[in-house]
Amino acid sequence: MRASRAGDDPAYEFEAALWEWDAKASWFFVTVPVDISDEIDARTHGLTNGFGSVRVRVRIGGSEWLTSVFPDAKRQAYVLPIKKAVRVAEGLAVGTIAHVHLELADARP
Repeated sequence: MRASRAGDDPAYEFEAALWEWDAKASWFFVTVPVDISDEIDARTHGLTNGFGSVRVRVRIGGSEWLTSVFPDAKRQAYVLPIKKAVRVAEGLAVGTIAHVHLELADARP
């Protein structure tokens, strides 16, 4: 779990297990570590979108995409949705550890 810089936007590398949230439809996420979530919160204060979401660029394996992370009060951290195309392409199943590269799209230095 180490923060690094990629150009002007903060970037983070971490590993986290894929988990499923089941409500009306199944959604799959990884939890952003608390220390990184705290830094994201500090860097994006006042810049968040709906539901407190923060726009990010993500890479897992060979898959890259734009999405948002969302605050999760229960976990006291942001959660990152992992879409089906990425899960299939990268062979991710519930409990699989994913190596995540995450860059903030909107942040204060």
